Amino acid sequence: MTPSLRSLRLSLACLLPLALTGCTLESTGVATPVAGLAIQGKVFGGQAPIVGAHVYLFAANTTGNAGPGIAASSSNVSLSLLNAAATHNSDTVGAYVLTDASGSFSITGDYSCTPNTQVYVYALGGNPGSGVNSAAGLLAALGNCPSVGNFLTATPYIVVNEVSTIAAAYAFAGYATDATHVSSSGSALALVGINNAFANAANLAGISTGVALATTPAGNGTVPQGEINTLGNVLAACVNSASSASAACGTLLSNAMNGSITPTDTATAAINIAHNPGTNIANLYALSTGTPPFAPALSAQPLDFTIALSFTGGGINDPVSIAVDGNGNVWTANGATGHISVSQINGVTGAAISPAGGYTGNGLTQPFAIAIDPLGNAWVNNMYLSTPPSNVSVFTPAGAVFTGSPFSGGGLSTQNSFNATSPRDIAFDASGNAWIANLSGTATELNGATGAAISPSTGFPIGTSTNSESGVAVDSAGHVWISGMNGNVLYEMAVSNGATLGASAYTAGGLEQPYSIAIDASNNIWLPNNFDPNTLVGTTVSKFTSVTTGVAFSGGGIVGPNGVAIDGAGNVWVSNQIHSGPASTAGVAELNNSGAAISPAGGYTSSATLGAPNDVAIDSSGNVWVADAFLPVSFANGNNVVEFVGAAVPVVTPIATAVMNSKIGARP
Repeated sequence: MTPSLRSLRLSLACLLPLALTGCTLESTGVATPVAGLAIQGKVFGGQAPIVGAHVYLFAANTTGNAGPGIAASSSNVSLSLLNAAATHNSDTVGAYVLTDASGSFSITGDYSCTPNTQVYVYALGGNPGSGVNSAAGLLAALGNCPSVGNFLTATPYIVVNEVSTIAAAYAFAGYATDATHVSSSGSALALVGINNAFANAANLAGISTGVALATTPAGNGTVPQGEINTLGNVLAACVNSASSASAACGTLLSNAMNGSITPTDTATAAINIAHNPGTNIANLYALSTGTPPFAPALSAQPLDFTIALSFTGGGINDPVSIAVDGNGNVWTANGATGHISVSQINGVTGAAISPAGGYTGNGLTQPFAIAIDPLGNAWVNNMYLSTPPSNVSVFTPAGAVFTGSPFSGGGLSTQNSFNATSPRDIAFDASGNAWIANLSGTATELNGATGAAISPSTGFPIGTSTNSESGVAVDSAGHVWISGMNGNVLYEMAVSNGATLGASAYTAGGLEQPYSIAIDASNNIWLPNNFDPNTLVGTTVSKFTSVTTGVAFSGGGIVGPNGVAIDGAGNVWVSNQIHSGPASTAGVAELNNSGAAISPAGGYTSSATLGAPNDVAIDSSGNVWVADAFLPVSFANGNNVVEFVGAAVPVVTPIATAVMNSKIGARP
């Protein structure tokens, strides 16, 4: 395709309704604020009303990112919505209303909000019965300001307590530095990400009850109710104490720090725990065991404080690959014998979008990898099967068959054999064309708009020997990177013509069966090493700064690593197929961009229903999604995906859009 035609195609694509998922990352502008009607509720410390609390109403800002690793500043400060002239009360935090003797508050005509901005309640201070406690900070996520500004209809009553605080803190952790600095960049994708993040709080607790849920409102998600209550009890130990100088507050605040910064209230402490869910677990858990106000709660100390939801439905069955689109919806390629399908679930509610049996037909034979193109279409590689031979099935965002799908040619297999081309992984370049790694030692390029072959009929040759080429990714410099799992090799190719560049790096950087591949914002290449010939289980991830320069890193619970993803801070997330240490199931590991472990020695596992996580993806809200291919012990097909709520830093999705906009591994 000529450069002019490519530019025309991308320009036309950006005019489509799906541009939000792909082409533009610019701000959509600011709407006119509208006056809101009454917001009413109560503020509790545990089960006791808090008297005299300052209740603020904030909207997340859109002028600069807040979140993990970002300092509080004037560009990411939350916007105070209350009118000081109407409330007759204000301080350095903003205008506020006071709770009465029963903990009740009412916000009538005292505020205005901009439609589709994200709104939350922040209560600070007051007396829960033991004395005035300035460290008592509590949150509740209201979400979108309605177009008419009427929260009375959208949210008739609000309970603000420790459980609602945990729900809010974890849900929008990716966009929060502290309780008064919640903000996004204001780009179109960031607005989708923060919208979805706020809405996710409703999966954790009831806004009108302040009660932790056991099942998501859509009915197909399992919620770790006991863990949410336990975290609520951790906060309550401080909130219900005599003052901010109490021993409980001292323990909480010193064990829930933001780097070297000690929080001054429990709401910010909750955000910090969400940012650091593997830190100081024993000290924090001990706070929950005194006189816990919320039940049921955990009866033993967890391995970590990640909050993980498990979703079923939509045909999920042996999900071998997972991807997130620009709307935050989650797609899986399902490889269960007799149940071959593609599934799509709502990334906010977890509700199934695809039918009970998933999306079927469309040439699906043996799905092995799935990726989302810049316009939200899902491309699925069919690895091999006796009839028909290998091909690529493409589904529209609505799950319909993409025109002309399934596609073949360009070096995809025309033979009915495992040892034929057998396409494995798939990725997109900056023009939206699909690149596919083939086991036989070739790469295929297909036109992203038509599916027509661009590579020759035999594919682009990669090397002189067949090394079971498997993983593929495209960097922002116009290079395609392919891993050879059996040759322990990394290849570099030119996007322009498929030519192999540089020298292959056999065994460099500790490569041992690297199935998959991911690229960070600096164009470093990350490969999980699934197999070690000495131990039969891989425990490392390799980072390459060039095709010949690589270093292997371990720790953080890496055991049998398979999938890999990069978040918006450059942190590396790895799905492990084998459990580690005291964990009963496999978990997810997190490394920083220097290769140091962030997750604990057993990985993040505590509230997850995981067997053998095959793949991992990050969304624009900062959630980590894992495809659970096998169940523990029985090794029957897994039928769920797991969402680690707010555990990562938000990133541009889908990856194809990040490549197109030079935003790989970057915040939206």
